[in-house]
Amino acid sequence: MSQGPSPVDWESWVPVVPATLMFIVRDGQVLLIVKKRGLGAGKINGPGGKIDPGETALACAIRETEEELKITPLNPRKLGELWFAMGDIPDILCHVYRADDFTGTPTETEEAVPLWVGLDEIPYDRMWADDRLWLPLMLEETPFLGKFCFSGDDLLWSSIEIRQAW
Repeated sequence: MSQGPSPVDWESWVPVVPATLMFIVRDGQVLLIVKKRGLGAGKINGPGGKIDPGETALACAIRETEEELKITPLNPRKLGELWFAMGDIPDILCHVYRADDFTGTPTETEEAVPLWVGLDEIPYDRMWADDRLWLPLMLEETPFLGKFCFSGDDLLWSSIEIRQAW
């Protein structure tokens, strides 16, 4: 990955796909999923997906977690934004949320397999390449803005900015 000037003019960048991710952190573990279909199938991530027209990012993050894991996150808060210039697919703006509790029982669905992992055992080698750059900030509850350029699965460029809040 090269770190020179960004290949994207982020000032004029306009995302095509609004999306969300939700991470539930409890008892020294984070609830991840093994994604079974769609973008990133086979990879490990948090539950999430595309924001429907008229839906807020927070409502989407909760809905997607309910659909993918059959649980409802309690008191989620936004900790980050991920801006993805994807090259071969439409660009994505992803809102990242964290919750510390939930109702229900994490359950496998057609979309996802629940996976609890220790905070010191996160399987970055099975995740998107950018996750290792921002996921520790989310786990520390440090607000952030991440900008990434991908070509397929390859991370070509990245930038992380620490924020005061969202």
